Amino acid sequence: MKAVRVEKPGEADVLQVSQVPLPKLKDGWTLVKVLGFGINRSEIFTRKGWSPSVQFPRILGIECVGQVEQTTSPDLVAGQLVISFMGEMGRAFDGSYADYALLPNSQLYPVVSDLDLATLVALPETYYTAFGALKNLNISATDKVLVRGATSGVGQAFARLLKVQHPDIYLVGTSRDRAKEPLLLAEGYDEVFLDEDNQLQSSQSFTKILELIGPKTIKDSFCYLEEGGILCSCGQLGGQWYLDDFDPIEQLANNVYLTTFYSGNVSPQKVQELLDFVGKHEVKTSPERIFHGLEEVADAHRYLESRGSFGKVVVLLSEEVKEATHVDQTG
Repeated sequence: MKAVRVEKPGEADVLQVSQVPLPKLKDGWTLVKVLGFGINRSEIFTRKGWSPSVQFPRILGIECVGQVEQTTSPDLVAGQLVISFMGEMGRAFDGSYADYALLPNSQLYPVVSDLDLATLVALPETYYTAFGALKNLNISATDKVLVRGATSGVGQAFARLLKVQHPDIYLVGTSRDRAKEPLLLAEGYDEVFLDEDNQLQSSQSFTKILELIGPKTIKDSFCYLEEGGILCSCGQLGGQWYLDDFDPIEQLANNVYLTTFYSGNVSPQKVQELLDFVGKHEVKTSPERIFHGLEEVADAHRYLESRGSFGKVVVLLSEEVKEATHVDQTG
């Protein structure tokens, strides 16, 4: 089969398509024909060698939409449409940048959805993370909400999910680039504040903050959180994995709350809850940019790393949208 197998960490040019053996089915695992996958910042970090636990060579890719090819699970059938993400996929074992991926049965989630393939591929990691953060922030219509790192795929997804639930809520996003302000406003943000050198350029306060830049800016974000407010940190766009010199007594002294959402906190019921929410509220979930084929994975990485990127980037390996997304779920 074809796969993008990274032999050693580096820039996007290490993402070369090559022929590799088809994975052999083993007990507790399923062979999935990959239909498409999203590109994530964490995959860029891993590609550069910034994920200390990852050993090379490795096929990257922490999420995918696909169809069951062969399975050892009594609960799955050949041809069934499934979603998979996280669970050390593309890190401890080979991931989705390939024609086929061998994945643990425990992290395959059958999908019941009428969404087209490109829209469905945009959901797993990005919208699932945004949806979990939305629930953990316990938002009401009167809240004032800030998204730190709003131009990211999760920032865009969060705005879409939030605004269908609370159309009139006050929502502010941050960007390092003032030129992206019109794009954020079009996505439902009411105002855009600049982030300069990891410092928010505002004196305004908020009741809820979604922190997507991560440990790089969490302590600065706390300065803008009102008493009793909640900060949910579920991104590391700043490239910093850990929070240094953090005194919880001092930083949380204003009776504020720190929470997170991790997309590894997943179950079939939670995945279906997201799909049902998207369907019920007719959430616009289409990706910002679509690439086609494994040969374009390197270009997808370059685009996501560029200052011109905005929102979710996906790669489709199949053009058979209707056939792929309307598989008989009963087997």
